[in-house]
Amino acid sequence: MTYLLALIAVVAVAVLCWKAFGPERARRIGAGRPSSRRNRIIGPDDDPEFLWRISPPRHDGDSDSDH
Repeated sequence: MTYLLALIAVVAVAVLCWKAFGPERARRIGAGRPSSRRNRIIGPDDDPEFLWRISPPRHDGDSDSDH
């Protein structure tokens, strides 16, 4: 019985700490700052500018094509 009460107390403390210092608090703290899309780190497969730079040039009037 003592172990059950101790377990309930530990879970209650963990929930309270999560509510006080969890990820929602980080969002609330950062909410006052203006966010810029360019300052956000994104992967190369999500970056349209990167994909545009690596895409091969397209030739519409290419005579070697059999289309």
